Amino acid sequence: MAHDTSPEAHDYGPFGRPLFEDPKVRALSRVGVVDIGSNSVRLVVFDGAARSPAYFYNEKIMCGLGAGMSESGRLNPEGRKRALSAMKRFHKLAESMGAAPLTAVATAAVREATDGPDFCDDVLKATGIKIWVIDGEEEARLSAQGVLLGWPGCYGMICDIGGSSMELAELADGKVGKCRTSALGPLKLKDIQGGKKAREAYIKEVVEGLAQELGEQRDRLFLVGGSWRAIARIDMERRGYPLHVLHEYRMSKKQVRETLKFIANSDLEELRAKCGISSTRMALVPLAAEVLKRLIQTFQPEDIALSSYGIREGLLYEQMPDMLRERDPLIEAARFAEAKDARMPGFGKNLYDFVRPLFAKSDITILRLVKAACLMHDVSWRAHPDYRADICFDNATRANLGGLKHRERLFLGLALLHRYKNKRDNTRFDELLQLIDEQGVRQAEILGKAMRFGAMLWMSEDMTKGASLVWQPRKKHLLLKLSKDAEALFGEVAEARFKSLASALEATYDVKIT
Repeated sequence: MAHDTSPEAHDYGPFGRPLFEDPKVRALSRVGVVDIGSNSVRLVVFDGAARSPAYFYNEKIMCGLGAGMSESGRLNPEGRKRALSAMKRFHKLAESMGAAPLTAVATAAVREATDGPDFCDDVLKATGIKIWVIDGEEEARLSAQGVLLGWPGCYGMICDIGGSSMELAELADGKVGKCRTSALGPLKLKDIQGGKKAREAYIKEVVEGLAQELGEQRDRLFLVGGSWRAIARIDMERRGYPLHVLHEYRMSKKQVRETLKFIANSDLEELRAKCGISSTRMALVPLAAEVLKRLIQTFQPEDIALSSYGIREGLLYEQMPDMLRERDPLIEAARFAEAKDARMPGFGKNLYDFVRPLFAKSDITILRLVKAACLMHDVSWRAHPDYRADICFDNATRANLGGLKHRERLFLGLALLHRYKNKRDNTRFDELLQLIDEQGVRQAEILGKAMRFGAMLWMSEDMTKGASLVWQPRKKHLLLKLSKDAEALFGEVAEARFKSLASALEATYDVKIT
């Protein structure tokens, strides 16, 4: 991620000054996109901090436009009616939400059907929405850009599976490389004659051909698409994985192979009910599983990661100015949350400067979490005091935040929990702590207690001018420096919280009035 080097950015550290009030960025504050796929038609309205947008509205209709196309060459008649009805509804919704005009793209089913142009004309006449029918390589590029929305600077290969096609695209240094498309969508695979053996032979031939065109791809495999998400849910169920957040969910090659066997040997209806997967989606999972098995055998990725971001997010990324693309999505989302919900917007920066001496030797991967926690430390203040800690933890671990590994979600959640609660006894999060190591738990507790103490030192001027911490890690000594003006703020409760912070650091402590 590039850093903001403009003169006015120097006070904001490595993350740059806030951008979401910039006119170029605010133009993206509410954007509606429609993805017309072979299996579903979905409207998403993004809102908020454009670099890490919230899902203001999200609705999907399982139309099955591509069902039966292998035989007829035309869109499924019933699916076409449902899709047109959905587009009329989406148009009205977008107008009422201030998200019109919608950007609409259609993929494999519409581009391959003989009546695809007629369907686009019907939608245009009924709603005024122009549908952009994109080819397979453009679909791959947009899906890859969606991954970049959540993983700036990432590397690897994205695989986006839809109903009628599957796309692959290279990612390196935050740029999209070669893009390829194939007919490996489950709706097409189910029409192949000759049963499972014929399908497997066809899948092998196509995947090996893709591998020859793309070359070696041994980095991360990013999975995009509903069928992959369903397989990930099943993997979570099989492993007893405690954090049910699909974005950034990681699987090893071995875990995927075991889950594919688990699917093959399970009662699909029973499995569907356990994992909360729709019957329409579950019917495609065994076919998608055959494709995933071959992909892993052929490409041998280092690891596998789920991306909830795909073509729709790629359309938003397409509209971003470069200065926004280069920003850290976590920091931008945290800044927006502070500006919208905190009692004292802007105090998060002062709090970060106050606690940063405790993390002086930490690298940027930790500092960005510290920064995000300080920005978000007060956004849940309206919750009942008895539940603030729990709500903060849930918000951090389950919110739609990009650029966060699952263990980083736990770190952020624990830090915010300790912002409002000295101890985590009798919380309901113990099973989640298996996802973070002991050092991470300790660092999160220290950060939380530092914020808990620092939040008591609200001042009309810059907090760092009135109060500062000096941490000597070798001597294990913590010094609090207070100005004469700030001395009165160091009351009984503040003193107790300072001592609790020193205890978490296993340090001696002192207070100096300057």
